[in-house]
Amino acid sequence: MKILFIGDTMAEPGVRAVEKFLPTLRVECAADLVICNAENIADGAGVTRKNAQRLLAAGVDVMTNGNHIWDKREAFDYIKAEARLIRPHNFPDGTPGTGWTVAVTASGVKVGILNLLGNIFMSPNLSCPFRCAEAALKNKPADVKIVFVDFHAETTSEKTAMSWFLDGQVSAVVGTHTHIPTADERILPQGTAYLTDVGMTGCYDSVIGLDIKAALQRFVEKIPARFDVVEGPATLHAALVDIDESTGRARSIQRVSRRETDC
Repeated sequence: MKILFIGDTMAEPGVRAVEKFLPTLRVECAADLVICNAENIADGAGVTRKNAQRLLAAGVDVMTNGNHIWDKREAFDYIKAEARLIRPHNFPDGTPGTGWTVAVTASGVKVGILNLLGNIFMSPNLSCPFRCAEAALKNKPADVKIVFVDFHAETTSEKTAMSWFLDGQVSAVVGTHTHIPTADERILPQGTAYLTDVGMTGCYDSVIGLDIKAALQRFVEKIPARFDVVEGPATLHAALVDIDESTGRARSIQRVSRRETDC
């Protein structure tokens, strides 16, 4: 089976790109399941029901998240009502929602999806994502052979370490958060697909989706400036993973991208 994972979807340009490209892309890639990191869909930080429903209507099956999950207060209630929206699993017990879900494809194949937040240079600082992953996999249903992990983390070392920690236990580990796609897709020795960062789905004529002038003011002049989301043609970045349904081992992983040219 094939899983298409769409990287951090940034504000209106990113949501629009998903709406524009996903219906056709899903057919072209023969994707059985589509996962999208949605933590930036609401003005660049957080989740709103309106924009989440736009992703679902475009063909997204499950929405993962990261450190911005609670930036819009409506997410606290929405995540309780929408099972297709998950948040990092290493939040404390009692936090609304969950970071583990099982999706069922049209052909009846069950896919476990695990969302984790890194600890290095990240806020909030949550419980150990490695031990959290270990506990989640220990308790997963026996009939779930395919597990896909979105590891939302800052450092390449923590993401790479997680891939080796989970090699052979999950089908894929892909990184999100930095908004810059990496070119290190590979299959690890025990059959886990890995990519350090899928990249952003949003406007790349920016500084990770934000206003260039304000970013330069902060970096060059050391003067505080509000980070506003930019508008413009967007690039969709995704990863397509082909997985053996009988073993849960990945056969291949490849990067996928599409760019708006007329918006």
